[in-house]
Amino acid sequence: QPRPLFPWSKWKKRMSMSSISAATTRKPVFDDKEDVNFDHFQILRAIGKGSFGKVCIVQKRDTEKMYAMKYMNKQQCIERDEVRNVFRELEILQEIEHVFLVNLWYSFQDEEDMFMVVDLLLGGDLRYHLQQNVQFSEDTVKLYICEMALALDYLRSQHIIHRDVKPDNILLDEQGHAHLTDFNIATIIKDGERATALAGTKPYMAPEIFHSFVNGGTGYSFEVDWWSVGVMAYELLRGWRPYDIHSSNAVESLVQLFSTVSVQYLPTWSKEMVALLRKLLTVNPEHRFSSLQDMQAAPSLANVLWDDLSEKKVEPGFVPNKGRLHCDPTFELEEMILESRPLHKKKKRLAKNKSRDSSRDSSQSENDYLQDCLDAIQQDFVIFNREKLKRSQDLTNEPLPAPETGDAVEPMVDSETESVALPICGSICPSGGSS
Repeated sequence: QPRPLFPWSKWKKRMSMSSISAATTRKPVFDDKEDVNFDHFQILRAIGKGSFGKVCIVQKRDTEKMYAMKYMNKQQCIERDEVRNVFRELEILQEIEHVFLVNLWYSFQDEEDMFMVVDLLLGGDLRYHLQQNVQFSEDTVKLYICEMALALDYLRSQHIIHRDVKPDNILLDEQGHAHLTDFNIATIIKDGERATALAGTKPYMAPEIFHSFVNGGTGYSFEVDWWSVGVMAYELLRGWRPYDIHSSNAVESLVQLFSTVSVQYLPTWSKEMVALLRKLLTVNPEHRFSSLQDMQAAPSLANVLWDDLSEKKVEPGFVPNKGRLHCDPTFELEEMILESRPLHKKKKRLAKNKSRDSSRDSSQSENDYLQDCLDAIQQDFVIFNREKLKRSQDLTNEPLPAPETGDAVEPMVDSETESVALPICGSICPSGGSS
């Protein structure tokens, strides 16, 4: 039974009309010295949820720009031992920006939650479109592979392994271009280091990750993300994955599987596509396509205009329907009806909590450990504002007036552009494991 259509085009029209009417009134002006916070955004609707939190559409009140806001309950993160992963994701996202990534714009916190405000992509994720039985053409899949190649090439330049490339984590914009999201199990490796942790989603994890876990050895590196791209591309073309792997499979059995089972390619696929998939799904990482240079040298991609592609000038073959919201509409119902701490009632709830806390003796804490963790998060969390950062960089890049003869010009230093190492409350909250 098809999901009910959300009247997305009508909703956007209503939002644009409200923006016009808001323009005739006075827009809120926030103090530039004030940190960004929850009150700077209007909550519009819930659009998704995952193991690490929930996602809703928001509008920034002063600029009226629309974003996606991911919010994670602090207490749940502590109970599930996810604090370190959230902090690591924030640390990574604050340092990167790319045309084929879902980029972070703001991060902030309140007493209950940690918030990430990111690019709003309205085309839905590739998992959703697979579930809607979309038939992806070879040209469309080839475009996704190339856009992910540019994203992975950039991540490698930043020493980042994503470790969870899959259809669920690739979002389409309204034009149909692919963007990689969700860095909560990503890791940073430098100077020839190798990752060793068993991390990822099993059906998309490269053979060397399992081999390293079972047999030890030197670990794995950036090549694992390119294997995942190959699995994803195969699944988009055929409707199921090249290997029958599930989360319940024992790791030891998977090591054996890769050495005994060969991938079946459909005879109706072009030779060029099969050659590309073979190179991405090569079990030995040393022989696998795992760099932008490999892709650009591939005969099957000889006609790709890489410069045009990097500027989104190549038209996608699949364009999501602009008349609908590409997510499960039950997310909104759950938020409004089932959620015990709904976002739209946050302000009133926090005010009640403050009143209750002030009337209670703080020494009579019911859970000292939990409170210590919450205090550590409050102290260590780094607030981020890319909009403000870009403004300060623009000011720094403006040409200085010519100095008068004999006057020396001091170099300008902007404290906001300096890289800040993100502290993690590891001394109090449990560790999230190794790389």
